[in-house]
Amino acid sequence: MSIQLPVQQLLEESAAHECEGVGEQRVCVKIVSIAELPTRFGDFQIVAFENNRDGKDHIAIVRGDVTNAEEVAVRLHSECLTGDALGSLRCDCRDQLEAALTAIGKLERGIVLYLRQEGRGIGLANKIRAYALQDFGMDTVEANLALGFRDDERDYAVAAHMLASLKVRSIQLMTNNPRKIDDLKRLGVNVTGRLPHVLPPNPHNEFYLRTKAQKSGHMIDLRDFKGKVHLPEQSDRPVVKGMTEEQVKALYE
Repeated sequence: MSIQLPVQQLLEESAAHECEGVGEQRVCVKIVSIAELPTRFGDFQIVAFENNRDGKDHIAIVRGDVTNAEEVAVRLHSECLTGDALGSLRCDCRDQLEAALTAIGKLERGIVLYLRQEGRGIGLANKIRAYALQDFGMDTVEANLALGFRDDERDYAVAAHMLASLKVRSIQLMTNNPRKIDDLKRLGVNVTGRLPHVLPPNPHNEFYLRTKAQKSGHMIDLRDFKGKVHLPEQSDRPVVKGMTEEQVKALYE
């Protein structure tokens, strides 16, 4: 039998927990339930959290007893309905989630934090709006900016407090995104190292991954990519109803 979290202790301590919160929004989270979670990737426990900020339920998928453990392998995964549930090929989210669960499922201990931050924090409807802009040639960063958002609206204060609630002393972060490392450190998480998490691109997400590397600073080696920089359908400029012929021509000059 694999080692397990001290369920009753964590639940009792969390129920009595009160703090000033973490980050600019002063986020305070509490563990509300822990259950067994056998999966195709291995046997885990699933830990449900509530917080005082956004009313969303976030979860930790935990392998082994991570309390008071050091250098725990941790993956922060932001929710992606289109990728995780529907198998969209426009992103690498499902591949990253399954690869993280597979890797951690083989370890003595590890954690996947599943954070309800759809579309890099802009929400599902706005993510679909961003998709529509990308269909007309924008990249992910340009689409977010066009909708009035920053390129990445995610906040990892909830994640930092979740790790503290699980009593994790230090982590090895499974990521290609240096911002995650910097943000967690700023929020008081002891990040002792990085575990690269690079997966092969497909023809539908290569432009997306190139944008991650070139504009968002992700640690992805573009020499491994062999496809076109732009997909054929992304070469056309967006044409808005009401444009004159001269305005349309100007898009291509």
